[in-house]
Amino acid sequence: MIDTHCHLTFPQFIDRVDEVMASAASAGVRQVITISTSSPDAAACRRVANAHPSVWFSAGLHPLHCDDPNDWSEMKACGTDPRCVAWGELGLDRFHQEPPLERQRAALDDHLAHIVEWTAEGLAKPVIIHCRDAFDDLIPVLHASGLPPERFVFHCFTAGPREMQMLLEFGASVSFTGVATYRNAPALREAIAMVPLDRMMVETDAPFLSPEPVRSVRPCEPAFVVHTARAIAALRGLGVADLEAILDRNARSFFGLPAPGATDAAS
Repeated sequence: MIDTHCHLTFPQFIDRVDEVMASAASAGVRQVITISTSSPDAAACRRVANAHPSVWFSAGLHPLHCDDPNDWSEMKACGTDPRCVAWGELGLDRFHQEPPLERQRAALDDHLAHIVEWTAEGLAKPVIIHCRDAFDDLIPVLHASGLPPERFVFHCFTAGPREMQMLLEFGASVSFTGVATYRNAPALREAIAMVPLDRMMVETDAPFLSPEPVRSVRPCEPAFVVHTARAIAALRGLGVADLEAILDRNARSFFGLPAPGATDAAS
């Protein structure tokens, strides 16, 4: 399996990446993408990915980190690395009060403008979206960017059918975390039932959101993504192996990942 979104540079993992990846491999998780939150974090993700053949990375400015130090030149340099498979995560977050939405929006506009520029220069990559309580704000901005909707993935989707319909009509893909396994998330499960199988991925967002049946385990680790896949398979009435094959095919196609065990760079 592939954990399409985790944070191996966070304090919970940075000093024990070997251990975390060994645990993931034992669970059948053969590849992970570690996601950045700023240009210094992108550089850290780059180092981790280049030290571990089963790790890939992204380069982006998270909305909740929009006031952190950030250097667009460094971000672009990270994006030139063959192990960088996406821009992001970027987006908007109305759940948290800080940073204020106007500063998040300014950072988002700047980031999207740079991605458009970098794409024109030959650095076209998928874009990982953070959207929390902000679908009505964010989707028009993404539309206006001119970037192809099918190159966006909304990570950690936790909303309901209304928001899912907006996302699907926009044309993006969607990724689910352990929240899909929580008993108090019936609207999310209703939304999951709406998604075409070829537009779905799974992730942990580790170190956050441990799924059932390991919800009490902290921190969440990439190995736990298997539990989310099993829950979604049951929800969609599919065999676990069948859904895992679909999810992995989607992730490899979307992010350009090689087959497990291959040493070549992402295409």
